[in-house]
Amino acid sequence: MQRSAWDAKVLPEVEQVRPGLWSIPVPIPNNPLRYVLVYAFESDQGVTLVDAGWNTDDAWQALNDGLATAGGSMSDVTGVMVTHIHPDHYGLAGRIRETSGAWIGLHPADTAMLEERYVETDDLISRMSELLAVSGVPAESLPDLASASMEIRSLVHMALPDRRVEDGDSIGVPGWDLTAIWTPGHSPGHLCLFDATAGLLLSGDHVLPRITPNISFHSQQFPNPLGDYLESLMKIGLLEPNEVLPAHEYRFRGLRARTDQLVAHHEDRCREIESTLAVTPGISCWDLTLGLTWSRSFEEIPPFMQRAANGETLAHLVLLESRGRVRREGDRPAQFFIADS
Repeated sequence: MQRSAWDAKVLPEVEQVRPGLWSIPVPIPNNPLRYVLVYAFESDQGVTLVDAGWNTDDAWQALNDGLATAGGSMSDVTGVMVTHIHPDHYGLAGRIRETSGAWIGLHPADTAMLEERYVETDDLISRMSELLAVSGVPAESLPDLASASMEIRSLVHMALPDRRVEDGDSIGVPGWDLTAIWTPGHSPGHLCLFDATAGLLLSGDHVLPRITPNISFHSQQFPNPLGDYLESLMKIGLLEPNEVLPAHEYRFRGLRARTDQLVAHHEDRCREIESTLAVTPGISCWDLTLGLTWSRSFEEIPPFMQRAANGETLAHLVLLESRGRVRREGDRPAQFFIADS
């Protein structure tokens, strides 16, 4: 049902995916992902949500309506476990806490980024502008790309978390065996949640059934985010859940096959980058990005996603540098070469 809704470009229904566990689609405005799947766990101590949705009135209404369909209300929510810092996951968490008194949980690595990303942003924009200049973005495009993410700040109801959830921590939902698994890459503090007893993995944005999550090198990431992501995929691939419940698209089976596909995708991209460098040594990250294969023409991609595409290319270059396959020279812009050339 969820996949049919995705293919039809409509919201799926609110669904009881297991006794005491509901999937609630919460719309995302003007975004090809269309919705985030919020999961509601029932217990004798109330409802724990996994992720929250964007801070819009439509999203708030959809979340409230979904809880009503499940037989509850916002006042029943006692906790919001957020998989990562991005607005479609964290945006409504503060509003939920104000309404219900629920705790908010987040990994410390993402908690550390909140103020700089959503409150005092001048330094972040400055460092992003510097990174884009090093990447070779033309001077006339720098201001728009450096500040491209600021338009979505209003979609986050800023709230510091009450709980810092570390790798291996129990989420503490009565009747469930939810354990946090730290999976950095898409964000430094991304968490998946695994219930070995129920055979369920809530994968956030770490593993999706159809698309590959954006793994960008940027000024708030760890030094080698794609390397971290690939290691996290291998860690998750060792699990054997009966079903994967992602934050987007639709739930699916066959986790190991999907993680293998994602690893293969990034290795293919690395080979494409090396092939381009062999033909055009000394190219900048931005010019390399313009020439890579994307799902649509680069001119059709909005500025924020163009910036994400550049960050993704840079993440692959950094990974190849760490493997001794690529070297860089100079600055503003940096030039990239095959390591033995």
